Order: sequence, then structure tokens, then C-alpha cells
Amino acid sequence: MTDVENKDLLTALPMERDDKCPFDPPPGLREGRPLRRMVYPDGHVGWLATGHAVVRAVLSDSRFSSRHELIHEPIAGMEGPGGERDAAPIGDMTGIDPPEHTRFRQLLVGKFTVRRMRLLTQRMEEIARDQLDVMAEHGAPADLWTLFAQPVPALMLCELLGVPLDDLDTFQRHTQTALTQDGRPEEVGMAFRSLYGYMRKLVAAKRAEPTDDLLSDLTETDLTDAELAGISVLLLVAGLDTTASVIGLGTFALLRNPDQLAAVRDDPSRIDDVVEELLRYTSVAPRAVRAALEDVELDGQVIKAGESVTVSIEAADRDPERFPDPNKIDVFRQASGHLAFGHGIHQCLGSQLARMELRAAFPALLERFPSLRLAVPAEEVPLRANMSVFGVRELPVVW
Repeated sequence: MTDVENKDLLTALPMERDDKCPFDPPPGLREGRPLRRMVYPDGHVGWLATGHAVVRAVLSDSRFSSRHELIHEPIAGMEGPGGERDAAPIGDMTGIDPPEHTRFRQLLVGKFTVRRMRLLTQRMEEIARDQLDVMAEHGAPADLWTLFAQPVPALMLCELLGVPLDDLDTFQRHTQTALTQDGRPEEVGMAFRSLYGYMRKLVAAKRAEPTDDLLSDLTETDLTDAELAGISVLLLVAGLDTTASVIGLGTFALLRNPDQLAAVRDDPSRIDDVVEELLRYTSVAPRAVRAALEDVELDGQVIKAGESVTVSIEAADRDPERFPDPNKIDVFRQASGHLAFGHGIHQCLGSQLARMELRAAFPALLERFPSLRLAVPAEEVPLRANMSVFGVRELPVVW
């Protein structure tokens, strides 16, 4: 390793956020070059990419693999019980490469088109209004996370997939366990096994008696029961928590910036731009990891075959070369080009679903409760710093 590399070497991934502004990436994450050397918990010396252009390049380059068994984890405890790196479970598209990934993607991409999401908009607006009724009936103060942010996308996704609503609490509990970064491996493994076991039974039921939902549609493809169960678990785990976290954390960010909240409330016609800025600013899914399949020259440096690259989405979306004054929330900003949904072949399959849900949720919330405000000091709002998806644990509000 050269003297330059030694000087710029990170001994660990920066994880601790500043209590004064928890929305900002951890201090030190964006210091130094946009691509620099980093030591992983298992001793592997790989890379950390933080610049928008570099992160985008890694995510779109087929010379970098998503296969779980090839990557080194940047956070201790995320590997298997013995420190091994297991292959992705059947149906987990996030941990495989083409051609296997291409087969799954082609079967699913038509189910999440912009047109189909538009057709679901009215139902989404109904769900949002119904949950706001629940919140109003509860009365202030209320926890916006549990009464609105969490159930709204969950109810929409369960309807879309055909998951019985009676089982929603169970799914949410297992999902929370599965996404905990510092949870015991056996508990995380048990949560995933419980989800897979349930979905295998549901897939069998849909094959026997199809209903009008996405999972029933997929039973008509050549996907096996195991593949269908795996894909369903992925969609649930990825979709239940991420959109909910943007609603919760995005509302928190607006409440901390009353001028921005007023702009959103007073001009709901601008909601498309608002949603893109909140996606950029919150960065609820902060990182991904890739492994180089061959030597790759990038940003004037050579990433050797076998080396892992952690791509920091939260840092890339705060790159001042791409977004001026990036640590400021600005709902008038043109934030298109953010990487909140990733980029390349693994770009989030449900991005249009998430956008549709967010475009319905925020205007409905601020129309129903125009005087919405925090019920506690901002520094007392508990955050989920130990989860793979960043967000609030609670959001106490009054109106």
C-alpha cells in the first residue's frame, strides 16, 4: 500500500451521526477522496465510495458483483454465525448477478410500472385517509410512526401482494428483527426463516385458489414455490420499512424546518419535487456493497479483483458537486438524480410504488393536520441508528 493510500486509509466505516443534526451523514464519512481505502471488520482492506459520480459508476458497472458470498461486510456481525459469507437465499434478487438476476427482474418489472402504480393511487389515498381517521380518533399527542407512517405502506403492500391483513403485525415484528444490524445472528436467522415459512404456505394457497393480487399473478410464471416465497419475503422486507421510514423521517425533517413544511402544506401541487428531495435528504437505505470481479480503474485508482467496495448512498446524495448546499433540506430543489433507490440493474424494483405512496401520504397528512408539530423537543425523538434502514422509532406529534 502506498503512502498516499495509508494517509487516506479509514480504519472503520464511520457510523455515528451528529446528535445536533441526525439527518446528516456521520462526520468523517465525506472527508478525503470520493474513493478511498477502508479496513473491514474481518480485516479485509477494501474501499469506501462516497462521491456521487463514483457511487453511480460502481452501481452501474457489471464488473462489480452483488453476490453475497463474494462481498465483505462493512459492519461487524452482519456475516453468518461463523463469520462466513453465505450465498443469497433463493429469490433474493439483491444478492445475485445476471443471468439469474435478469430472469427474476424480467418477470417482476412489468408488475411495478408507472401506469400500474397510477391505477393504485386512489386506493392509496383511501388508506392514508383511513389511517388519519385512526390518528384523529386516538387524539393528540400521538405517535405518527405507529399510527400513520408504518401502517400506510404496509397496508398497501399487503393488498398488492395478497397477504392477509391479520398477519401484518407478525410480518412487521419479523421485519424489524431481520433489519437489526446489532441483533444476534440466530434471532435474525429465525426471523427470516419464519417469513420464508409463512410465504411458502401462502404461495401454495395462491396456487390452489388464485386471487386478484400480485402473488397470484406470479404463480402463473415459471417461478418455483421456493423462488416465489423468496421474492415475496424480499418485497415485504424491502417495502414494509423503507417507505415507512421516509414518511416518518421526512415528516420529522419538515417539522424541524417549519418554512419547508409550510411550503409543502400550502402548495400540494409541488409534491413530486418534494418527494424527490425527501428521498435524497433522508437516505433511509444508507449503503450497499459490491465486489470487484476483475481489476477496475476508477477515480484514478485501481480496485483489485476480489476487493469489496462499500458505496455510501447517504454520502453520495450529499455530494456538493452534485447537489449545491446538500445538507440543507430544500423542497424547491430539483433533486432528480439522487441515488435513494440505487442505480443500475439492482435499482429498487418498487421505486414507483414508493413514490406513489409518498405522493399520497404527505399531502393527506398536512391537509388533515395543518398545524402538525412535534410534541417533544427534537433532540428527544428516538432514532433507529442500529437498523439497516434508518428512521425514527417514535414521532410524538400534536396538532
